[in-house]
Amino acid sequence: MKRLRQFLLLGLGLLTVSTLTACAQSHATTTKPVTITFWHGMTDQHQVTLNHLISQFNHSQTRYKVVASGQGNFANLQQKITAAAKSQTLPTIAQTAYTNVPTYVQGGFVTPLTPYLKTSDLKDVYPVFLDSASYRGKTYAFPFSKSARVLFYNRKLLAQTGLRIPKTWSELAQDGEKVQVQGLTGVAFDQSFMSELDDLIQQTGTPLVSDKLKVNANSQSALRATHVITDMLNAKTATTAGTDGYGSTQFFAGKTLFYCGSSAAIPIVQASAPKGLKWGTAPLPSYRGRHATSIAGNDLVLFKSASTAQRKVAAAFMKFMLAKPQTTYWAQKTGYLPLTKAAQKDANYQHYLAQHPTAKAANQSLPFGFQDVAFLGYPQYLVALSQATDKMASQHQSPKKAMGTLQTQTEKIIQQNR
Repeated sequence: MKRLRQFLLLGLGLLTVSTLTACAQSHATTTKPVTITFWHGMTDQHQVTLNHLISQFNHSQTRYKVVASGQGNFANLQQKITAAAKSQTLPTIAQTAYTNVPTYVQGGFVTPLTPYLKTSDLKDVYPVFLDSASYRGKTYAFPFSKSARVLFYNRKLLAQTGLRIPKTWSELAQDGEKVQVQGLTGVAFDQSFMSELDDLIQQTGTPLVSDKLKVNANSQSALRATHVITDMLNAKTATTAGTDGYGSTQFFAGKTLFYCGSSAAIPIVQASAPKGLKWGTAPLPSYRGRHATSIAGNDLVLFKSASTAQRKVAAAFMKFMLAKPQTTYWAQKTGYLPLTKAAQKDANYQHYLAQHPTAKAANQSLPFGFQDVAFLGYPQYLVALSQATDKMASQHQSPKKAMGTLQTQTEKIIQQNR
C-alpha cells in the first residue's frame, strides 16, 4: 500500500512537471516576436550606424524584431527588388528612391502606409520630406536617408585669392574668371551636372517638370538658367568630373575653388580629404533672387506581401526611427538630414552643429529644399536628363538643342505612361 501511494505521488509529480513544461513551451510560443525583413543599400559606416539603431529597436521591446539585409549598393538593391517582385520573394520593407513608387504601385506590390501611420505620427516631419511621400493621394513612402546639394569651398584658396563665398551664380561665374589666370578652375561638378541644372531651373520659379506633369525644359527661363552652367564649362571656369565620377577629386587636388556635391558626402570628404586641406560648406548660390536646393536620398516602402502583423511592426520601426534620439543620432553619424523639426532644434544636435560646422549648410537649405515630382517613367526621364547634360558638357551641344531634345523625350515618356 505504501509503495502504491509512492508510485501515485511520483506519477502526479511527473504529470505536474510535464504540464508546467507544456505551459512554458506554450508561453514561449505565444511571445515569439513578429519578425520583418528590411533590405537596404547602406554600406561601410552608414551600415554600422543603421545596424546599431536596429539593434536598439529590437532590444527596446520583445514583441517585434527587424532583420536587416544589406543588398550592396543602391543599383543592386533596386535590381533585387525588381527580381523579388517577379519571384514573389520581397522583404517586408525596403529602402528605395521615392521616384520608384509609381512603378511599384503600377506593379501592385507596394501598399500604402496610411492605415498604419497616423497623420499625427508625421506632423513634425519637414514638409519637403513629406512632399515625396504621397502618390495619387496615398502615402507610400516614409522619409529615411535625405541629403541636400551644397557648395564645398577651399578655405586656403579663397584666402589666397582674396575671394569670398559666392552668394549668387553670377558671383560664382565671376570668381572662376578671376582665378583662371592663376591656373585654377572656379567650380567642379560631378560627372553629370544634372542636379545643379535641376536646382538652377527650379530657382527660376518654373521646374523642369511641374506637379501637373507639364514639361518646361525648353522654356526661355530654363534655357537662360542652363546657359549659366554651360557658359562656365565652355569658358573652362567650371569643369565636370569626367571619368573621376565625382568633382571632389579635383577639389581635393586643390585645382578648384568650389565643388557642388551632396551633403551625404561630408563624412566621406572628412575621411578622404588630404591632410592640410581646409574646407567648408555653404548653401548653393541663388539665381535671380531665388534659392532652391534639391533634396535627394531614399525612403522606406512597405510591400503588399507583408502580413497584417508585419505591417504593424514596420510602422512601429518607422516611428522609432523618427523619434528625436534616433533621427538625431542618424544625422550625426551619417551626414543625412534630421527628419523632424524637433530633432533640428534639439540641444544635442545644435551642439553637434557647433562642433561640426560643415553640416550647417544642408540644414540651412531646408527652408528652400524641393524634390522632383514622381511620375511613371521618371527613371527614363532621368536617363534623358543625364544624356542632355552629357551632350552639353562633352560634345558642347547648345542648350537650345539639348534641352529641346529633352523636352520632346520627356513629353513622350509622360504620354506613354499615362
